[in-house]
Amino acid sequence: MTPEQLLAQPADDYMNDVQQAFFRDLLETERDELRQRIDLGFHALREFESVSDDADLASREEQRQWQLRLLEREKRLLDKIDEALERLARGEYGWCEESGEPIGLRRLLLRPTATLCIEAKQRQEQRERHQRQA
Repeated sequence: MTPEQLLAQPADDYMNDVQQAFFRDLLETERDELRQRIDLGFHALREFESVSDDADLASREEQRQWQLRLLEREKRLLDKIDEALERLARGEYGWCEESGEPIGLRRLLLRPTATLCIEAKQRQEQRERHQRQA
């Protein structure tokens, strides 16, 4: 099924077996690609290059720190994908954790790990902005 075919389905079919299978395949594909990138990233970090110049050493260390931050971010995304797959297995995927309303197919296509509908996400962001300003 393509995203266009998914979006063309009637609203009453929300999170039926076909849609759940579509998102399961999407999440598993993303998880596999992400695991591969993480493995390659860690392999690259393990490679040791001998440098004699202090400037080269500093530059290399800065690059390593940047790679580590990227790998940490990807690891967090991997955890979110695993959580989304768990929600799928429990039959909770696609439903807002806060309101119980549908998250929506368009939002899930853009962010398959979403746990909040647009309205709940907007409220969360407003609370976060308010807390930062206080």
